[in-house]
Amino acid sequence: MIEFVLSPANLPFSTALAVMLIIAFLEGVGSLFGAGISNMFGALFPDVDFDLDADGGDLESPGVLGRLLSWLRVGEVPMLVLFVVFLTAFSLAGFAVQKTALDLFGLYLPALAAIIPAFMVSMPIVRFFGGVLGQILPKDETDAVSKMSFVGRMAKITLGVSAKGSPAQAKVRDEHGKLHYIMVEPDIIDDIFKQGEDVLLVRSDANLFFAIHPKNSSLGTG
Repeated sequence: MIEFVLSPANLPFSTALAVMLIIAFLEGVGSLFGAGISNMFGALFPDVDFDLDADGGDLESPGVLGRLLSWLRVGEVPMLVLFVVFLTAFSLAGFAVQKTALDLFGLYLPALAAIIPAFMVSMPIVRFFGGVLGQILPKDETDAVSKMSFVGRMAKITLGVSAKGSPAQAKVRDEHGKLHYIMVEPDIIDDIFKQGEDVLLVRSDANLFFAIHPKNSSLGTG
C-alpha cells in the first residue's frame, strides 16, 4: 500500500493527500491556541487574483468566473473548507484511477494522464459536499438568516482582488453578529477592491454580491 501511494505515478495525489493532512494538523494545533489555519488562510495567500483572460468569454454579470465559483459553492462555505474537500477528492480519485489502470493493464498511467480524470471527478464532489456543508455550517453559526439581509451591510475583502467579472471572497456579519463568507464583485465597472478593504453591499445575484466603496458618490449626501 505504501509503495502504491509513494509511486512516482501517484506523486500528484500523494502530495495532495499530504497537504490535506498538514492543513488538518495545523488547524487542530492552531485551534488549541485559538488561531486555527482557517483564520490565517487569507494571510497565507495574499493578492490572489481570480481574473479571467479578457478574451476568455462573456464576462457579463455575474460573469463566467462568478458562475463557476457559485457552481462550486464558493461563498457558501469558507474557501479553506472547499480546498480541503478538493484535495481529499482529488487524491482519492487519482488513486482510484491508478488502481484501476494497474488492475486492468498491469501498469500505471502517466501522472499527467491520471490527473485529468481525477480533476474532473473531484469537481462535482466539491460541489456536492460544498452544498452539504453549506446547509450545515450556517445552522451552527446563526439563526436562519436570508442572504438578502446582507445587502446594505459592510463587508471586508479577505481573499483576492475584486474587479468586474472577477469576484473575491469577503466576510460579512449578519444582524446576530455572526460571520459569513461571500463572493463580492464591484457594482461599478471601474472599481477595484483589494484585500483588506471595506465595501458596501448594494445588491446580489444568486450567491454573488455587488458592492461599492463606502464613500462612493452614488451614496448621495444622506
